[in-house]
Amino acid sequence: MEDYPRTLAELEERFSSEEECRRYLFQLRWPEGFRCPVCGGEKAWPVRRTLYQCASCNRQVSVIAGTIFEGTRKPLVIWFRAIWWIVSQKNGASALGLRRVLGLGSYETAWTWLHKIRRAMVRPGRDRLAGRIQVDEAYLGGLEEGVRGKQTFKKALIGVAAEENENAIGRIRMLRIPDASAISLRFFIIQAIEPGSTVITDGWEGYNGVEAHGYAHEVRVIRGYKESNNNLLPLVNRVVSLLKRWILGTHQGAVSPEHIDYYLDEFTFRFNRRTSRHRGKLFYRLLQHAMAVDRSTYGQIVKHVRGPKKRTHNI
Repeated sequence: MEDYPRTLAELEERFSSEEECRRYLFQLRWPEGFRCPVCGGEKAWPVRRTLYQCASCNRQVSVIAGTIFEGTRKPLVIWFRAIWWIVSQKNGASALGLRRVLGLGSYETAWTWLHKIRRAMVRPGRDRLAGRIQVDEAYLGGLEEGVRGKQTFKKALIGVAAEENENAIGRIRMLRIPDASAISLRFFIIQAIEPGSTVITDGWEGYNGVEAHGYAHEVRVIRGYKESNNNLLPLVNRVVSLLKRWILGTHQGAVSPEHIDYYLDEFTFRFNRRTSRHRGKLFYRLLQHAMAVDRSTYGQIVKHVRGPKKRTHNI
């Protein structure tokens, strides 16, 4: 049974102490009871704070070890409020806003927290899209002179996939890709879409051959001079338009390209849960993910990125 606070008042009343926060994280990490990662023992007793000692092998295990909370110097109470505030922001959260609301000491701390939480917005092993899926590429960046076709030197190229749900948009997936080659596009499709689905694309040759990976392939092409290329894949184009508007509105159009994947993760998390009626359920889901992803330090966040580092540019 899903257990989460329904309102901010309920959150503040229920999670007013470190003990209550630790107990909640314990339930999220071991929903069926304690399980030692070394020997598989099912009994343990608390040692101190977040530590539990296995009754079978005496191994001490921390509730927050290997999660985004590992090594934190801030109370879990503050983390819980940060996550609630982030999921409560309809249009996304900024480091400046987080610092102001929580009274954090520095912008660097708020920025690091946000990126740690963004890493928890993608559940390890999440389900791929299925059914009829529109797929396209899009550039994030300003005008770029002296390039041809799909070539770019400064922009971020992303793959975008959107489920067709009758005339509405279902779930989406996004990923930065190095180029629009067949290898890059097929990698994105395999990562994002369940085999057996129908992949709907424009006539770009980079999509040729996806049938060999277990997909049906539907190609849409412009049939008249009055028809716009945007009409071929309207759901994807709508998602890209909303993404660009979100980046401009929430982040003033300036994001670091080496971290673009994590901004895409946040947008995807929010978009796929846009119909959720309860902020508390988003809080619950994000905490679940936070207990499943690996820890990351400020240095790792700055240095360990998914692609080559480039200088910041406006999007």
